[in-house]
Formats: sequence, C-alpha cells, structure tokens
Amino acid sequence: MEISPYYEKKIQCLNCKKEFPTLKVRSKFIKVDHTETDFHPIYADGVNALYYNVFVCEHCGFSFTEDFSKYFAPGTQDDIRTQITEKWVHHDFKGERTVFQAIQAYKLAFLCGTIKKEKFVAIAGLTLRLAWLYRSLKNEGQEQRFMTMARDYYMDSYSTEDYSSTQMSDIRIMYMIAELSRRIGDLENATRFFSKVIEKQSIGGEAKIIDMAKEQWAIIREEKEHARQV
Repeated sequence: MEISPYYEKKIQCLNCKKEFPTLKVRSKFIKVDHTETDFHPIYADGVNALYYNVFVCEHCGFSFTEDFSKYFAPGTQDDIRTQITEKWVHHDFKGERTVFQAIQAYKLAFLCGTIKKEKFVAIAGLTLRLAWLYRSLKNEGQEQRFMTMARDYYMDSYSTEDYSSTQMSDIRIMYMIAELSRRIGDLENATRFFSKVIEKQSIGGEAKIIDMAKEQWAIIREEKEHARQV
C-alpha cells in the first residue's frame, strides 16, 4: 500500500481551546530541490510543505502557526470574537490544500496575528510566505506587495529586537531586510544591511549567510555600475 505524503494531526486552538484536525506533511516526503536567496524553498516531487504551516480552527476561525505565542493580551479575544468568529463562515482546511487555499489560510493568520498583536518577526514570516506563494503563481504585483510588507515587519522586528527569543539571529534578520530590500528595488537599504551582515564576519558563525550577503552586495555594485554607464 502506498503511503500518503500527508497525515492528520489534532491541533488545539490557541483561542477557543477546541480541537480540530489538520494535515501535515510526513518529513520523509519534504524534499527541497534548492533554496532561493530569500530562503524560499523550492520543493521537489510536488509536495509543498508551505501549504500546511497555518492551522485554521474550524470552530472559531482563529488561524495561527507554531510561531504564535499562547499569550493573549486583555481584550484581544473579544476583538477576535467580533472581527473573526462572529463573521466566520465554515471553511474546510483539513484536506489537501491548493495554492489558493494556502494563500487564504496565510491571509487569515495574518489578520489574526495582527489583531492578537503577535511579534513583528512572526507577522514578517507570514507575509514573506505569502510573497513566495504569489511568486509560484508568477503574480509579480502581489509578490512585490507582500515582500515590501515582510521587509517592513522585519525592520520593525530589528528595531524592537522582538526576535531575540526566537530562532532568528541578528545576522539572519539583517540579511532578510537587505535581500528583501534588494528585491523590491530599495538599493539603499539593501546596501546598508548587507554591509552590516558582512561586518559581522569577524565575530564568526553563520558563514553561509555572510557569504550570501557578499554575493548579493557584489550584484548590487555591478547593477549600480551598469546604471551609471547607461
């Protein structure tokens, strides 16, 4: 019997505490062919793990990822009830998802995360993944829109240091600001933040990201030279 790449997992909603089923991808089926310069994983074999990062509660509509905190500030759950739950029309997200259902799930999580006042770094991750999903559809307008949002949220995270207790390091967050700035055409911030990453090489660690920053910085320099000559 052929094993499905997916398995069903019971998740407890952070908001209403009820359980609901969601699909996850078995780790042995997650095969990354290569990773783009903004860490967008390109999956082999047609199984895209990105589609299943967001959990959508079928009971109250609250949508979240593993990066969301369990803490709700006073009054937040009232806002979720009036803005999400009372308007919730039951959607079925527990089966295999299309790219369009994945986009819908991420947009719901973005809305919920904004109402809940999640950390900037968590919201940045949602908007970055929305940019990737639109990239896969070759929708450049929406890709640029969500990359700009992601860059701005990473900037907010960097300035408030709200990433300090997460897996994001100083070097990684500065690299993300730089690379997303480069991709949206903000070469000034791209140059500034790539330089900050490269300056960190004396400390050691994260050599791969520092090498990537050097490569991207060289590309910007070539583009600027080319622009001057035209």
